[in-house]
Amino acid sequence: MKILHVYRSAPSETTKKLVEIVSEGRESDSFDLNVDSPDYDALVDKVMAADQTICWW
Repeated sequence: MKILHVYRSAPSETTKKLVEIVSEGRESDSFDLNVDSPDYDALVDKVMAADQTICWW
């Protein structure tokens, strides 16, 4: 199962720990929205390729 983590802002230490726990034993990928110009086409591709997507605010 592949999981995608989408970050709206830079992850805190708590978020990083939660991501580690949730991703344990799974293939994972991430996407940062907190950059100047996010590549939304790439985001759509990643969402479609993932079995599960979690958005972290």
